[in-house]
Amino acid sequence: MEFFTTIDWAVIAQIIMIDVLLGGDNAVVIALACRNLHPSQRRRGIMWGTVGAIILRIILVIFAVTLLKIPFLKFTGGILLLWIGYKLMVETADDGDHELEASDKLWTAVKTIIVADIAMSVDNVIAIAGAAGQVDAAHHQFGYIVFGLLVSIPLIVGGSQIVLYLIDRFPIIVTFGAGLLGWIAGGMIFTDPGLIQYLGNYIEAYSTVAGVVAALSVMSLGELTKRNKQKK
Repeated sequence: MEFFTTIDWAVIAQIIMIDVLLGGDNAVVIALACRNLHPSQRRRGIMWGTVGAIILRIILVIFAVTLLKIPFLKFTGGILLLWIGYKLMVETADDGDHELEASDKLWTAVKTIIVADIAMSVDNVIAIAGAAGQVDAAHHQFGYIVFGLLVSIPLIVGGSQIVLYLIDRFPIIVTFGAGLLGWIAGGMIFTDPGLIQYLGNYIEAYSTVAGVVAALSVMSLGELTKRNKQKK
């Protein structure tokens, strides 16, 4: 009870704002992963995917500073994100998974959401940990992090449902969503501490170019794959 009676709402607001602003791409991933689910399962997929991602993000925050320093962690996450962006783009509702049970599709979508969130969350959790660090009592910092992330859940869920609504009406959004993941992946790869250690600090200056190239590559390769599948 002491936490709630002495709560610093300014810090909570910062954590929520960071999670919403930096987590906008998460709403896109959630929507892309759930778009092929039956309409009756979409809400469950969004909810479970978001809850699982938030729980893992809380765990990551505990090790935030250490994670940022691990060589090639961001590089690996970037490569993984490129693959996820490509897969989400080329997968369609009629890709031959008709033999799968609805529950299998649901949990496959949830796993995709969680894996993608882990890959994208390294920078996010550092910012959240920094906001919570404003609290003097160290034992309260974790409480602020958990509370702020839990409050942000309905905002992310709502954002995902809006993106899903738009995807149903404008399928081209799937291509741009995959491009967004490519953009994030390119930036992650070229700001990895391990890569910088071997190639030098100058490669960070090319992170924007890397993001553009990665985004265009994911969209182009995904579109080419989809067209080849349609011809067969």
